[in-house]
Amino acid sequence: MVEINKAMNEIKRGSTEIIGEERIKELIKKYLETGERFTIKAGFDPTAPDLHLGHTVLLQKLKTFQKYGARVQFLIGDFTAQIGDPTGKSKTRKMLTPEEVKQNAQTYKEQVFKILDPELTDVVFNSEWLNALGATGIVELATTYTVARMLERDDFEKRYKSKTPIAISEFIYPLLQGYDSVALKSDIEIGGTDQKFNLLMGRHLQKVYNVGKEQSVMMMPLLVGLDGINKMSKSLGNYVGITEDADTMFAKILSISDELMWDWYELLSDKSIEEIEQLKKEVENGRNPKEVKELLAIEIVDRFHGKGAGEKAKENFDKIHKQNKLPENMPEFEIEPMNIVDALVKTKLASSKSEARRHIKGGAVRINQEKISSQDIMLESGKEYILQIGKRKFAKVKVK
Repeated sequence: MVEINKAMNEIKRGSTEIIGEERIKELIKKYLETGERFTIKAGFDPTAPDLHLGHTVLLQKLKTFQKYGARVQFLIGDFTAQIGDPTGKSKTRKMLTPEEVKQNAQTYKEQVFKILDPELTDVVFNSEWLNALGATGIVELATTYTVARMLERDDFEKRYKSKTPIAISEFIYPLLQGYDSVALKSDIEIGGTDQKFNLLMGRHLQKVYNVGKEQSVMMMPLLVGLDGINKMSKSLGNYVGITEDADTMFAKILSISDELMWDWYELLSDKSIEEIEQLKKEVENGRNPKEVKELLAIEIVDRFHGKGAGEKAKENFDKIHKQNKLPENMPEFEIEPMNIVDALVKTKLASSKSEARRHIKGGAVRINQEKISSQDIMLESGKEYILQIGKRKFAKVKVK
């Protein structure tokens, strides 16, 4: 019995709400006693070509479930991505083309196995059964829920009251996501707290279609980004991409607040609950929290770049910050003679000219480690320069 309690403590770690917890406990107990596996589904719409650490909160939880008997149904919503999840949106999303979805889906497949066990993971695409559903099937599906119930959903209700258009396809979206659980006969589904409506739809439709079970639902919090305020988002710039280079990833993780660090440990680390509690005690007793944050950064960098990459990134970080040295590896560019503002954009150190000017004005830009204040500096033909913004972004430039 101790084993099942330990398993459930790990499973529940970091979660915000569980519906059908007893059923999850039964499935895990059965696995521990008989070896019989169960299924857990998580859906990802490939609406962008890469993932950030916020997406990996669910992947980490799926990894824990695999440890205790789950076979993961990693669902790529290639059909539903063409509609776009309306959750939290104030207007109808732009539809993606099948080509965009296919390309994004491929990168997801390449990235998720840095966390999940491929032997215990089925990558499935919902176009397989949703295309087969056809017009008749979709009309039948649409009869299982009323417009009034749809409008009880917070984001739909707000848009309806403010007379903001809601496309019929957006009502169809949660039904299609719920039908995925019918097609896959999932035992459990997990998602973010913002997905509660869609996750419960799976339970509802499994009952309507007589699947013989009602999936349990687990909701995980949305990871707070680098700013310590908003959920991690590429559009807000407060993200850590899992394909970013090791040095950038390490520096970004080290920039989070000491308070936020513990949330990240709970949601992203492979360390046990007991190990994290021990680290907390050490900090309370005087250990420098920066050291503990470095352990987290090393762990995450190793996860996506291989063992040893985290320590190497730490060495590079220390060189730059403590010894004022340049990193060993930095992107190299060959450019025409141009103004420093244009060069910062060309080397992708800044996303726009206005951002480049803002960095120069703020004193964050250096040329050959010398701080500059003028936006009119020209990079001259035949010369080489090291361009730098802050202590994270570097580029080596050779001017033709």
